Amino acid sequence: MAIKRGIKPIKEVGSSAQTDLMFLLLMFMLMATTLINPNALKLTLPKSSNQLKERPYTTVSLTKDLQYYVDGERVTFSQLEAVLATKMAQSEDKTVSLHSDEGVPIGEVVKVMNIANKNQYRLILATQPE
Repeated sequence: MAIKRGIKPIKEVGSSAQTDLMFLLLMFMLMATTLINPNALKLTLPKSSNQLKERPYTTVSLTKDLQYYVDGERVTFSQLEAVLATKMAQSEDKTVSLHSDEGVPIGEVVKVMNIANKNQYRLILATQPE
């Protein structure tokens, strides 16, 4: 005598676990991308046809209201040389990228260039492509 099963197995795959996982991954990606560059400065860089592909060791940003930033941290002009010296002491590559807003007086840019020249840092003036 054969025994029959009264309940047939369900052959469907539930997708609610996959939906939950995708939602969690999406939330993680959204939060991670907002933390990637929290100290970005909005600068309007001058335009140039020459572009370098090198990655500098440190970045100095100069805004229209003459505020100095070294790698996103605000410093005064009197602190700039000391902060650059401590950052460059940790690196073999002594390259500084200067991101200066388009409206900054050239005299302020030259002050930063003089600091780099005095300490024998390689200076790259950042520009936007034309």
